[in-house]
Amino acid sequence: MIPYGKQYIDQADVDAVVEVLRSEYLTCGPKVVEFETALARSCRADYAVAVSNGTAALHLAMIVASVGSDDCVLTTSNTFLASANCAEYVGAKVVFADIDPNTRCLSLETIQQVWRDGIKAVVAVDFAGYPCVSEELAEFVHAQGAVLIEDACHAIGGGRDGYKVGGLPWVDMTTFSFHPVKTMTTGEGGAVLSSNAHFIERLRLFRSHGMEKYNANTHEAPESVHELVQNLHKGGSIEDRWLYAVNELGYNYRITDMQCALGLSQLGKLNGFVARRQEITDQYNSEFEKFPGVKTPPKGLSGFVVSWHLYVLEINFQAMATTRDEFMARLYHDGVGTQAHYIPVHLQPYYMRQHGAERTETLPCTEAYYEQALSIPLYPSMTDDEVRHVVATVTYALGQGHE
Repeated sequence: MIPYGKQYIDQADVDAVVEVLRSEYLTCGPKVVEFETALARSCRADYAVAVSNGTAALHLAMIVASVGSDDCVLTTSNTFLASANCAEYVGAKVVFADIDPNTRCLSLETIQQVWRDGIKAVVAVDFAGYPCVSEELAEFVHAQGAVLIEDACHAIGGGRDGYKVGGLPWVDMTTFSFHPVKTMTTGEGGAVLSSNAHFIERLRLFRSHGMEKYNANTHEAPESVHELVQNLHKGGSIEDRWLYAVNELGYNYRITDMQCALGLSQLGKLNGFVARRQEITDQYNSEFEKFPGVKTPPKGLSGFVVSWHLYVLEINFQAMATTRDEFMARLYHDGVGTQAHYIPVHLQPYYMRQHGAERTETLPCTEAYYEQALSIPLYPSMTDDEVRHVVATVTYALGQGHE
């Protein structure tokens, strides 16, 4: 079975993790700082804070942006649940905007269509790896007094307009996920990147229970929790090692040194991962764009580097006198795994109860896209033979539908 997504792990990754397992620190140690530094450098960002997963990254971004119960958060419904759930975690109400039918992401136009008073933050999702946050979009959001968060969990290694995703200067915070099906992995894990030093210090604080360590002699907190991690075991009195205070409620969203060792090893292969994904995407496009009733992902995007986390075909199943379930079963029988990304968040029972069925009437492009969406296998360890098998299997299934 060829799955729709899969991690790439080689001996260098295994060796990196084993080295940490044999070291003094398994968590809260130097590999965390090393990974954060390397990640920020790779994305040309000022700072990075590594956390336990991508959902934690979004949750902490809400907290440090001071989003609360009287606020609204605008996002897309064409995403994984976490992009909306993070707003619910802090008591805010989610406002869903429709997607652009070409990019399948939010756009300036779709945001403007639903903008309302009370929106405190925008979570713009880089669906499938397309970096959707333009400078014009950011200018509009900031002019309304809102914070702009780029959910780039699909887009690490990408870029636009000469900048790397994670380092776009018009974005307030960027979040990543390092789940195994993402472009690079730490097993689980995530990160928040920003040029805002205040946001970064609060992210580090809330990542670790809200604890601030105090110096027993001066009764002053260190400049940052980051500084504490670096200096905790470099000497000082017994009191320096245990005395702490909690002024604000935080969470245990820490990432381990083992995960960060894997992340460092994976980061060194990131450009190769993105290049291989582009190679496979190009092969798919050349084969599938000739079919009537089939839409391939956006291409020919000047100034963009798309990291292609997903390859999603839009197929007119109705015109083929079949259903998506039947089509997926046909491919599965021939060893090709598929997935539908995503069931629109606004149609989930929880959000229907929270916000009412009328919300469904405002997202025609999202719902039309979902009815035809099918993700086929795309990951860097796919062999050429596996790519050819996917092409042949999908081509045959599409051909049957157009006989």
